[in-house]
Amino acid sequence: MDLSTPISKVSRVGTKHRERLQKLGIRTVGDLLYHFPHRYEDFSRISSVSSLEPYEKNTVLVRVEEISQERTARRNIPLTRAVLRDKTGSVEAIWFKQPYLARSFREGEMLFLSGKVERYKGNPVFISPSYEKVRGRRIAPTHTARIIPVYPETEGLSSRFLRSIIKPILKNTELVAVETLPEEIIREKELMPLAQALREIHFPRSTEKANEAQRRFSFERVFLLQLMLLKKKMSLAREKGVAVRIDLEEVRELIETLPFDLTDAQRKAAWHILKDMEKESPMNRLLEGDVGSGKTIVALIAALATIKAGHQAVFMAPTEVLSRQHFEEAAKLLWRFKVDVGLLTGKKDLIRSKKLKGDVLETSREKLIEKCRKGEMDLLIGTHALIEDKVKFKDLALVILDEQHRFGTKQRSKLCLKEKSRLPNLLSMTATPIPRTLALTLYGELDLSVIDEMPRKRKKVETRIVPPKQREEIYDFIKKEIEEGKQAFFICPRIEEDEKEEMKTVEEEKERLEKEVFPDLSVEALHGKMKGTEKEDIMRRFRAGKIDILVSTSVIEVGIDIPNATVMVIEGAERFGLAQLHQFRGRVGRGESQSYCFLFPGSWSEKTSRRLKALLSSENGFELAERDLELRGPGDFLGKRQWGMPDFTMNALKDRSQVEEAREAAKRILEEDPDLKGYPLLQKRVEAIRKRIHLE
Repeated sequence: MDLSTPISKVSRVGTKHRERLQKLGIRTVGDLLYHFPHRYEDFSRISSVSSLEPYEKNTVLVRVEEISQERTARRNIPLTRAVLRDKTGSVEAIWFKQPYLARSFREGEMLFLSGKVERYKGNPVFISPSYEKVRGRRIAPTHTARIIPVYPETEGLSSRFLRSIIKPILKNTELVAVETLPEEIIREKELMPLAQALREIHFPRSTEKANEAQRRFSFERVFLLQLMLLKKKMSLAREKGVAVRIDLEEVRELIETLPFDLTDAQRKAAWHILKDMEKESPMNRLLEGDVGSGKTIVALIAALATIKAGHQAVFMAPTEVLSRQHFEEAAKLLWRFKVDVGLLTGKKDLIRSKKLKGDVLETSREKLIEKCRKGEMDLLIGTHALIEDKVKFKDLALVILDEQHRFGTKQRSKLCLKEKSRLPNLLSMTATPIPRTLALTLYGELDLSVIDEMPRKRKKVETRIVPPKQREEIYDFIKKEIEEGKQAFFICPRIEEDEKEEMKTVEEEKERLEKEVFPDLSVEALHGKMKGTEKEDIMRRFRAGKIDILVSTSVIEVGIDIPNATVMVIEGAERFGLAQLHQFRGRVGRGESQSYCFLFPGSWSEKTSRRLKALLSSENGFELAERDLELRGPGDFLGKRQWGMPDFTMNALKDRSQVEEAREAAKRILEEDPDLKGYPLLQKRVEAIRKRIHLE
């Protein structure tokens, strides 16, 4: 048996258990052993019956005196009752809905019981404790009388069952698990060897040993991720790219024509991008900037420099509304530079030609694609329609992706590979502020540019946490804003991984606002279950001012510019991360009028209040992201399911020094052995992680 052995070969795993294990992503012995406990119960101290402490964790070694099967008086629920004794006294234990225990236990048998003791009629009683029969002189408990692992479970698959199938495998850990980490790293970082770490993480001899095992696996996972990301980065650096000869005079002229001054952060980001594009190897850079920080103009500077060097550029956005917004901005800023800009969305295709002196005309898709193929289209902007096979370029040198996380890796690759002979430069953009520690994990294969400065003229959005008694007052205020020609967003609380429930919540909130609060106003709903065309139509009408209030889930488009919207209301605000709340707030305050963000929490705990107040004291998305990381952990930034990390590894990502240590160690290994030929098992693990998180 080894880590690749199918789970069906493990003793006690039948068809039903195999199907349940697969729901947890467990298909092999390796998956099972790497399905780590998410917490532990310490039942290692064995007490006498006479010293039992009520409401505390207790373990006793007792003999069965009586065992009986009964039913509860009120609900007629099966109840198993046992009277148990040691040298110091007797104690009762009760189990509900486990009638088989009456047949399983025999009078005179020795049992370990672990659990919390309650008081009933003045006497101590164990309620549904863990139990384990004691056989022979050698006592090696699995479910009691030790530090007990508690696992992530699914219906029909208990921690007790997982412990019972994992423990026998661990008896032969040396045969099952071959060390994958290089010996020099284990020595240098003083890590627990793999075989021992697997035993200690599942059945630790002490809390210290459990922590030591967790440290080993945290480092291992971060190290493997960094290997994968750096390997990809080094591989890309060996590819042939498009070296763009930058005409700085054209760039300066564009900057001088802007109706606003660039911030220092925008200038710095633009300079790094332009210098990157001059290299022979392809650029692979992420432009990270707060909501409204001006990422698009930096991207258009890169596009103009590419076009003036004789190449083509493409700009892909996740929705038609956002694509059209980018097209209008590009057409307005670039027409005087004799640049042809096209919009390809799968619906209405447009062109702004240098011959048109700034006018925009509708055109046929065939004409637009033909101009692109011949090299007559300088900048093509669009949605997923850009990756269709018939869209071809004569000389593509720059790919810009807006909100790059909204596209799958295959879509990104397909767009970049449209220039077959060489890889174009890639500029990805995101408005989600990522703490530095997580950026090294999420985007470790990319070079990072950060715009951490806001335009000076942008007005601060007034933000308030609203208690229930002030709700009506806020509704009256919103009515006045709309009567003055303004618009409002209402965001409904996030419901984890349940689009149907989110849709229901949004529709119910829309109906409530429409009937009870704002009967004279136009209210529409937007949620993830709608078709793309329906969503885009609603956003178009909202942007045109035909809808007063838009009720939405977190699906609300990042980057959508509605200058007329001045009010953002967020229901169940405590359910969102600070960075996401900040992004919602960034949907307003884009025009000249004062804007407002009202937070309606669903609960008023001290922790909620303290966290939400951070939003009142800071307008900086990066500061808020760091606070989110500190208060809520990395789960808001990394999808647990996608990255497959246990909680202790996720929490380790808060530790910047550990992430950087793992990155440095990975870099050293790859500098000596770029293809990991001397580390075949390590290479296999890296490949498995790459496939799991769909990076390629």
